[in-house]
Amino acid sequence: MLAERLRRPLLERAIGVVYRPESELLSHYFEAVMAEQFDAYVWFEETRPVTHLGGERPTGAPETWPFGL
Repeated sequence: MLAERLRRPLLERAIGVVYRPESELLSHYFEAVMAEQFDAYVWFEETRPVTHLGGERPTGAPETWPFGL
């Protein structure tokens, strides 16, 4: 059953780690249980790239456009 499989510990790769091949498994991965860590699981069968906003700032847009900071 899917619920049982999602309760099994799996290896999850950390984001933003410094790559060191000699210690990759110990320093880049940690044990995670998806059913405890996440509220939902979503699978996208098909995706497509997003389109960029363009380099120009629209008339009247704030100087911080498109981030709004």
